[in-house]
Amino acid sequence: MQDDIRNNWSIEEIYEIYNTPVLELILRAANVHKKYNDTAEVQVCTLLSIKTGGCTEDCAYCPQAARYNTGVNVHALMKKDEVLAYAQKAKDAGSTRFCMGAAWREVRDNRDFDRVLEMVKGVNEMGMEVCCTLGMLSETQAQKLADAGLYAYNHNLDTSSEYYEHIITTRTYEDRLDTLEHVRKAGVSVCCGGIIGLGEKHEDRIKMLHTLSTMPEHPESVPINALVPVAGTPLEHNQHVDVWDMVRMIATARILMPKAMVRLSAGRTSMSVSEQALCFMAGANSIFAGDKLLTTPNPSFEEDDAMFNLLGLKPRVAFKEEKEVAEILV
Repeated sequence: MQDDIRNNWSIEEIYEIYNTPVLELILRAANVHKKYNDTAEVQVCTLLSIKTGGCTEDCAYCPQAARYNTGVNVHALMKKDEVLAYAQKAKDAGSTRFCMGAAWREVRDNRDFDRVLEMVKGVNEMGMEVCCTLGMLSETQAQKLADAGLYAYNHNLDTSSEYYEHIITTRTYEDRLDTLEHVRKAGVSVCCGGIIGLGEKHEDRIKMLHTLSTMPEHPESVPINALVPVAGTPLEHNQHVDVWDMVRMIATARILMPKAMVRLSAGRTSMSVSEQALCFMAGANSIFAGDKLLTTPNPSFEEDDAMFNLLGLKPRVAFKEEKEVAEILV
């Protein structure tokens, strides 16, 4: 059963997989997906911006960077009660993972971080998997989040190490890898993927997947995002990503990391149900639900519910693996 779980993929192997004729690639990925996962099951996540705008980073795709004029209003950190009310609404709508994002370059040891820790505790007590994306973390901060009940931490690589400096200059690729190592040491699951449509070449996508799939442990969640061009950012005129590029990325990620949750993330608003179905067939088994992804549009809960009914999909329960282990031990 574990024959496909490898951490020693070569660039040449990934290049060959990625460039497989697309229908054959989908078939191969679908077979791997069926072998390791329930193909009718999709993890439904909700992402909330708990602190919006004013970020000091220069990520070329991000409307929350203070240096770009994108019309995003700066909002201070939300109150705990407001966040928990939003989490309850998401849970009632079918989400089992609640992700909180703050437009920070890095976490600072202050009262705001203490408030985030209280939010994590509150969402965890609701029976939801709680995830955060707060920027760079120290080892101590990662441990504090783990102690508060954090289930996952998102920190994307965005692109290849070679293309990275064309997108971000305010932190290094190594900074990102260091944060991921701190998260892993704290026993928190890793959510790490990237964005396509940044102006990168196919080789950069392959190299990013190589970095992810050769980590000592594969990320438990791998978001594949299509750039949503936002007016006022340096990438505002980039073309929308073709659906077949998304399918190719998802299928390759599924083959390389068979047990990961491969998330069909940003960019779904421009995709039809048929196009999203191709992504699920290629191995996607996680989505973000709710009207917004931080500050960009996303399909509504109602739209996704209708799609799930049409395709025969069902939401993955929270803490599924932990529950299965507990049942074995009983």
